[in-house]
Amino acid sequence: MASTAAALHILVKHKEQAEEIINQLKKGAKFQVLAKKHSLCPSGKRGGDLGEFRRGQMVPQFDKACFTGELLTPQLVKTKFGWHVVKVLYRT
Repeated sequence: MASTAAALHILVKHKEQAEEIINQLKKGAKFQVLAKKHSLCPSGKRGGDLGEFRRGQMVPQFDKACFTGELLTPQLVKTKFGWHVVKVLYRT
C-alpha cells in the first residue's frame, strides 16, 4: 500500500467550473496553465503542484482520491475548501 503520493490540483468554488476545467483538460489544455489561471489555492502559482505528501496529510476526501483514484486522470473531489480537479502523478 502506498504511503506517499504526488499530485497537481486546481481548487475552485463551484462544481460547474471544475467540470468545465476537466472538459478543457480532455481537449488538451495544459493542467499547469489552468491551475495558474483558475486555482484559488496558493499552489496555483506553481501550476497546482502539491509535491509529494504522506497518507493522512490532506483532508479525508482529498486523501482518498489521491491514494485510491486513477493515476494521471483528472478527477473531481469535493472538500470543505471547495471543488478540486486532482491529477495524481505517482504513488510510492
